[in-house]
Amino acid sequence: MARWIAMSLFGCLCWLGPLSGAGEADAQTPATSNVDITYLGLAVTRTLPLSYLDQPPGDEGIDGARLGLADNQATGQFLGQSFKLDEAVAPDAAGVIDAFRQRAQAGTKLFVTDLPASLLLQVADLPEAKGVTILDATARDDSLRAESCRRNVLHTQPSRAMLADALMQYMMIRKWSRIALVVGGDPEDKLYADAIRASARKFRIKIVDDIPWTFDPGARRTDTGHYAVEAEVARITQPLGDYDLLVVADEGDNFGDDLAYRTTLPRPIAGTQGMVPSAWARPFEQWGATQLQSRFLKQAKRWMTDDDYGAWLAVRAIGEAATRSASTDSDAIAKFMRGKDFDLAGFKGTKLTFREWDGQLRQPVLLADDRSLISVSPQPGFLHEFSELDTLGVDRPETKCHM
Repeated sequence: MARWIAMSLFGCLCWLGPLSGAGEADAQTPATSNVDITYLGLAVTRTLPLSYLDQPPGDEGIDGARLGLADNQATGQFLGQSFKLDEAVAPDAAGVIDAFRQRAQAGTKLFVTDLPASLLLQVADLPEAKGVTILDATARDDSLRAESCRRNVLHTQPSRAMLADALMQYMMIRKWSRIALVVGGDPEDKLYADAIRASARKFRIKIVDDIPWTFDPGARRTDTGHYAVEAEVARITQPLGDYDLLVVADEGDNFGDDLAYRTTLPRPIAGTQGMVPSAWARPFEQWGATQLQSRFLKQAKRWMTDDDYGAWLAVRAIGEAATRSASTDSDAIAKFMRGKDFDLAGFKGTKLTFREWDGQLRQPVLLADDRSLISVSPQPGFLHEFSELDTLGVDRPETKCHM
């Protein structure tokens, strides 16, 4: 009899337990809502850099977006939010526009883009782009934050003006007041040089000479190739007067690495090579950055680049806005990202926010070479009425952006 009673009680517990547990689970687990994000990119032919040491990554940018998605999912699961990343990388401009139209017509309103400036503007001006939010993750063009700005575009990559200001601020701190500028022949090199010139005027740094690089070493890898490069660098730097820093504008990495140790005067190199102002850097470890570096390295099996970081920021901005607004509605997320209550942790020691006047994400700029972090701008002592981060790039009173 006692045995029968015990078994009966056990059966009751087995029957009541699962019912009670299921009810609690249903009460504690919120219904899942989806946030759809499209990564829109243009496939580019990767050319080998000057050195074989750094091979161009195949999934640059998109790997950063994938890590941002994983981070969003980790937070969103507790709030019933799920994030989906649709990767649309087209081989040409027509394919990019077609991919955007298809997804916008299907109801997607949040896009992260890896596009050149001209194509980004074509997409932003399409009729289907009305009501859409585009987070530009890779374009550094100052024009996109100025006369060519668009109301539906935000930027997570520092502009060239921000990069140049970061370098010039460091020069001011070091009491270096004279630079020589060497400019490559690519269109992007000229845009970078324009930003350096404007920043030098802003911070009263003297450009002692502005030198175009036109030399083609030809068979660089022959036995005597390095002699030809050495002779050319000596030739263009010999007539220069005294200067503190040789600034290079070579975004394509065609010649900048050849300048160090070959100049007539022994001077440090900065700009696109040497000490480089950038959004992200491989030696960067402060403010918990090692954690982000490690997670990216584990996922992508390589180091994070600026474009990866810009895409990670863009996807994370969407996730942070969804979390903070407690909404998966695309319009509500976009509105919150632009609002005064939004900020984003970017592993840079301060909160990152979007500027209201041009859509640029405020952020510190790193100054680093291949092996060490040298400094972080804004530099100490550069003050601002509202945010010290607005000492980098074009501030509200000087903006040419009229949305």
